[in-house]
Amino acid sequence: MEKQEPTGVFFYNPKDTIPDPIDYSELEAYALKYTAVKQVWQYNDFVWNEGSLSTIIESNQIERVVLAGAVPGIVKTLFSKILSLAGKDPDKVILASFNEHGIRKSSDLPRAKAVLACAICDIPYEIAALPDEFPSSPATLVIGGGIAGIQASLEIANSNNLVYLVEKSGTIGGKMATFDKTFPTLDCAACILTPKMVEVNQNPNIKLMSYCEVLDVTGTPGNFSVKVLKKARKVNVSTCIGCGTCAEKCPAQAPSEFDAGTAMRKAIYIPFPQAVPNKYLIDAESCIYIKNGKCKACVKACPVPDCINLDEQDQEVTLQVGNIIVATGYKVFDAKRMPQFGYGVFPNVLTSLEFERLLNASGPTGGNITVRTQDKKGNWIFGPDSERPESLAIIHCIGSRDKNYNKYCSRVCCMYSLKFAHLILDKLPDAQVFEYFIDMRSFGKGYEEFYERIKEEGVSIIRGKSAKVEEKNGKLQVRGEDILLSTIIENQVDMVILSVGLEPSEDTEKLCNILGIPQSEGGWMEESNYNTNPTGTIKGGVLIAGTCQGPKDIPDTVAQGSAAAARVIQSILKGKVGGDIDTLPLENIEHRINELTPIQS
Repeated sequence: MEKQEPTGVFFYNPKDTIPDPIDYSELEAYALKYTAVKQVWQYNDFVWNEGSLSTIIESNQIERVVLAGAVPGIVKTLFSKILSLAGKDPDKVILASFNEHGIRKSSDLPRAKAVLACAICDIPYEIAALPDEFPSSPATLVIGGGIAGIQASLEIANSNNLVYLVEKSGTIGGKMATFDKTFPTLDCAACILTPKMVEVNQNPNIKLMSYCEVLDVTGTPGNFSVKVLKKARKVNVSTCIGCGTCAEKCPAQAPSEFDAGTAMRKAIYIPFPQAVPNKYLIDAESCIYIKNGKCKACVKACPVPDCINLDEQDQEVTLQVGNIIVATGYKVFDAKRMPQFGYGVFPNVLTSLEFERLLNASGPTGGNITVRTQDKKGNWIFGPDSERPESLAIIHCIGSRDKNYNKYCSRVCCMYSLKFAHLILDKLPDAQVFEYFIDMRSFGKGYEEFYERIKEEGVSIIRGKSAKVEEKNGKLQVRGEDILLSTIIENQVDMVILSVGLEPSEDTEKLCNILGIPQSEGGWMEESNYNTNPTGTIKGGVLIAGTCQGPKDIPDTVAQGSAAAARVIQSILKGKVGGDIDTLPLENIEHRINELTPIQS
């Protein structure tokens, strides 16, 4: 057996790096089990400077350094420099990143030891941590019917395998179905999405379960038993002809979820004209009969006998599947949490999703940009004949890149804000458009070119943080800064659009608990490895795709949907699926390391 070069292990664990820190003293003792490890020290063990580090390395004749901790990459450059100054190879700095492997709490200590052992012995963790494989059922469950779930379902179904697609709302399509155009090409979102939605409905290998929710998952990888709640639509999907007579007679109204509350819908409704399935369902919370038993207007109006059953009850069904893909998407930041911008107070302060519906030809105004007014019942809605705004402000980073709310960048806000500016000028050529941004993050293919195009279209693009929106002289006054001019500025406009960021969907924590998937710092579903396995999880047979894993644009979401499907198809072809990584015994990983490395421990 070859002898390993003298190694130093440095634990970079500054305070508050992780909320439930693991026991680093036990990790120190574990590292010293390896004969090659000559020195172990921590962040707080010495005066933090290059001189003290160099002394430790030179006095112990250390040739290589393992940096371990939540985010050890932060200090890699420093240690490479120190090794170089000491006449050593600066490339011999090895990272054992706990965050990269979802290690964030004290109960993850055995896995932290495994990651550390792999780094010390210079063996990739993914090669050493190989769980046993189990026979796998060819059926797959996809949770979430947005573009990621649709893409994954179609890929698997087109390989001639059964897919159960579970969607909690009355239609598939997700957030993308509400969009008008996609950036940077300005293609029609519906033109891209609706053919795929129809294909899902027509594919014999896809069992579409809309208006359903996953309640529980038991079993083992390859043989999951999934309990699903089929919520009562109270309209027979098989016999409903979608004529709309029931909705015409229904006296009850509620804000339209699909239109982000910018319009009203009936208690019996189709979510939007191109919905799949294109069948009516009843909202129990707004139905008069369900609340007090006094209305059956829809039943009387329906031309199909027994199509509507207002007394239908929820049901539970059990599915047997081998793999599960989670594609539950995101929700947008609640702008009311930042009262300085006046959302919920001033009717013409809108969120980005509300403005998407205003732009859309299928939206409440037929695609016309109008100000919000009150209807006869006092509801604030957008009407196609209302006044057109002459000036509009778009404010970036609402709820994102802010330590008080979400520290992360939501990735899509800059680009959809630029898209809004273009579409406003397309529909209102004489309008003034002010765009307030902190940093412009146009990172994708064609994105920077799109930014340059918008700058040439006459949009006033202002770099600086906006502080407040208030009402003055019947207008909305936006107060902020222009850091390039080093001045405070105030602009009066008719409408303000808040570019709200992305957050994990409402059911993320509940679903993570059901599936045993950890959540990352922002609450997103944790991938197995951000770099090498972004769709896998620590749970065998459970994959994630799209924005449930973190903010991303449509192309990246579609790519992840396809990647997750490819992993499923691979397991179906093998007839086996790997087990859980988080419960893999440390002894098994150590044994695998000894088989793979010529280095003595």
